[in-house]
Amino acid sequence: MAALFPPPPGPRFVLRGTQSPVNTLHFCPASQALGNPLLFSGSQSGLVHIWSLQTRRTVATLNGHRGQSVTWLKTLPQGHQLLSQGRDLRLCLWDLAEGRNTIMDAVQLDSVGFCKSSILAREQLCWMLAVPGKGSDEVQILEMPSKTSVCTLKPEADAKPGMPMCLGLWQTNSSPRPLLLAGYEDGSVILWDISERKVCSRIACHEEPVMGLDFDSQKAKGVSGSAGKVLAVWSLDSQQSLQVYKTHELTNPGIAEVTIRPDHKILATAGWDHRIRVFHWRTMKPLAVLDFHSASVYCVAFATDGLLAAGSKDQRISIWSLYPCP
Repeated sequence: MAALFPPPPGPRFVLRGTQSPVNTLHFCPASQALGNPLLFSGSQSGLVHIWSLQTRRTVATLNGHRGQSVTWLKTLPQGHQLLSQGRDLRLCLWDLAEGRNTIMDAVQLDSVGFCKSSILAREQLCWMLAVPGKGSDEVQILEMPSKTSVCTLKPEADAKPGMPMCLGLWQTNSSPRPLLLAGYEDGSVILWDISERKVCSRIACHEEPVMGLDFDSQKAKGVSGSAGKVLAVWSLDSQQSLQVYKTHELTNPGIAEVTIRPDHKILATAGWDHRIRVFHWRTMKPLAVLDFHSASVYCVAFATDGLLAAGSKDQRISIWSLYPCP
């Protein structure tokens, strides 16, 4: 009997040459790429590779983390600047304009954990930065580029959520008040009001540490994955209260990262079981299981045109074209 659904296609192409496991990926915004789509990758060897998706080769390699693993990458909205976070306890600000690849500034971090930072663009030349704090359960909020400390967010003594594992700064269109979603070691997700320095809401989503989360501010709905088998979907009501309203159990445990496509139609997960899973965001219906990598997938990222990239412990980056954006 013929299969009801054809198998998912293979990757559109594969990038090789990192010579080290790929921890994090970030697409350069189309407005900054000037017709040459670029992808940034951060590796366990401490290097940041800049890939041209036209030539499928590296155009530059950034070496600013003293051989220590690069865990997070993000471009700034005001132009050709890149943030890279490494396990050398540094967050570097790179100037990439006009072919440069120099470190303009750096923030010294206090936490050697794996928690990725987060930024919130506020004005053209200023942004807010959330980083893991000095205390094991703390998150530090900085105003950048001045590095001015805004506050330290520390759970109440009896909460004991453990270390922050992933962070997401955001704000609503109707309010200038910045908010932070943080996933913790005990499996909980906490919503912080930064202005008030207080917890708005806390939910127990997982039995294992939260490894990744993403939030759709248009739908006031988020998703988180953990070291366990469960993907949790949660919503935020007008009273800033979080509620878990749907869970999806996977075949195998371990989600390293989860990300929603910019058009809010689908989401993708990076699995410790070597697989990338794609879901319909509104219904959480499974759409595809992409079985290409030969080791754990550590990261997934979407471009604004819908292209999907996945990085793996197998030192390869797969590029996929699935369910094109309309």
